[in-house]
Amino acid sequence: MASRMATVVLAGALPVPPRAPAAAAGGTKFVVWTKRPSFHHGIRCGVARAPRSRPHHASSPTTAEEGVLELLKSAVAAIAIIAQISVALPANAVLYSPDTNVPRTGELALRRAIPANPSMKTIQNSLEDISYLLRIPQRKPYGSMEGDVKKAMQIATENKEAMLASMPAELKEKGSELYTTLLEGKGGLQTLLKYIKDKDNDRLSVALASSLDTIAELELLQAPGLSFLLPKQYLEYPRLTGRAVVEFTVEKGDGSTFFPTAGGEPKSAATIQVVVDGYSAPLTAGNIAKLVLDGAYDGATLKSVSQAIIVDSETGKKGYTLPLEVMPAGQFEPLYRSPLSIQDGELPVLPMSVYGSVAMSHSEDSDEYSSPTQFFFYLYDKRNSGLGGISFEEGQFSVFGYATDGRDVLSQIKAGDKIRSAKLIQGRERLVLPAAASAPAPADPTPAPADPTLAPAES
Repeated sequence: MASRMATVVLAGALPVPPRAPAAAAGGTKFVVWTKRPSFHHGIRCGVARAPRSRPHHASSPTTAEEGVLELLKSAVAAIAIIAQISVALPANAVLYSPDTNVPRTGELALRRAIPANPSMKTIQNSLEDISYLLRIPQRKPYGSMEGDVKKAMQIATENKEAMLASMPAELKEKGSELYTTLLEGKGGLQTLLKYIKDKDNDRLSVALASSLDTIAELELLQAPGLSFLLPKQYLEYPRLTGRAVVEFTVEKGDGSTFFPTAGGEPKSAATIQVVVDGYSAPLTAGNIAKLVLDGAYDGATLKSVSQAIIVDSETGKKGYTLPLEVMPAGQFEPLYRSPLSIQDGELPVLPMSVYGSVAMSHSEDSDEYSSPTQFFFYLYDKRNSGLGGISFEEGQFSVFGYATDGRDVLSQIKAGDKIRSAKLIQGRERLVLPAAASAPAPADPTPAPADPTLAPAES
C-alpha cells in the first residue's frame, strides 16, 4: 500500500508593472511584483460606442431621414463591434477568456504532463470531463457521465495490448495488475457506472479520484524516460529523466508554531513535499535535485514577498548558468531561452497559475536564463490574474513542479522562517549526472543555431 501511495504522489498572477523587480539576496533578479495588477498592460477590448441618435419628429421629412441615417450608422457600428469581438480577440484573449483550459491543481497539472500512450490520455480526458460535470450546481448530466465512462471502458478493452506493450518488460506485470484495477477494482470504471446510475455524487467523486490515480500510475509505467532529445549543448547538465519528490522541513524563525488547517496539534516544524517533473523540465528539475542532494538548501532562510516565498542558496552561484526551460502545451519538447507568448494563445504544460507551483527565479543578467539556485513557491491568487485565471507572467519562468502534501503550510510561512532540511525522498535513480556534473554545470555557450545538433537523452 505504501509503495502504491508513493507512486500516486509522483503523478500527482503576477501583474506586469514596469520592470522593477524586488531585489533578492546575492543580486539574483526575482520578478515578483508587490502591486495589484495594472490592467492597462494586459489585453483590453476597445469597443467603439455606437453614436447616439438625435431626437426627431415624424412630421418633419428631413428629421425623419436623419433618424433613419442615425439608425443605419448604429447598425453598422454594432456589426463592427461583433466583428471585432468574434475575429480580433481569440488570438489575443487567452488572459481574459473564462474558458481557458488551465489545470487548477498541481495534481491535475502533473497528471496531464505525463507523456503516455494516446489511448491512456483519451481515457484520462473522459474521466476528467466527469470531474468537471460534477461541479455543475444544478441537475447533474448523468447521461453524459455514463457515456464518458463507457467510452473509457471501450478504449481500455480494445487497446489493452497496445497500452501494456508501451511499458518496459520488467513493469508489464505491475501494469497488468493496474489495468485490472482500473476496470474491475474498487474505485474502477465498473464502480463509476454503478454510482452514476445510483446518482451518488459523493461516492462517485471518491471513486473518480481513485480511477484517475490508477490512470496516472499506468501512465508513469508507460513513460520510463524522456520522450524527446536534448540539445547537444545541454548534455553536460544534470537532468532528471522522470519524476522525483523533494521534502522540505520548515521551521519558524521566531520560535512559533505551524497550525494544521485540518485540525491537530500545533507543531514547531512542518513538511512540504514537492513533486519535481523532469518530463517537462529535465534540466531545471535535474539542477534542483542535485542541489538538494548536495545539501544546498539545508538551513536556508526564506523570504516572503507578495504572492511568493523565495528560497535561495549561496552554493554554486558562480560558474554556471541555467537556461529558461518551458514546454508549450501540445508540443513534445521544451523551448530553451524562449518565453511563451500567452497573448498569442501559448500555454505551458506546467502552468504557474496554480497555488503551490514551484519555479526558478530569473537570472540577474537576462530573463532568457534562470537563476541556478534561487527558486520560489508561487501563491497563486485569482484576484491578481486575467479573467481566464492566468497569471500575467505565465510562461515567463521555468516551472519544475508543485507542492502537493503540506501545501497548506505555505500560507503560514513568513520572512525569516528557515528550511531545516531538504531531502530527495524519491526519484534518485532518475537523476542523470554526466561525468562533468560532479562539478557545477558549464556556462551556457553561445546561442544555439536555429537547428541545433541533437543527441539522445539517457533514460
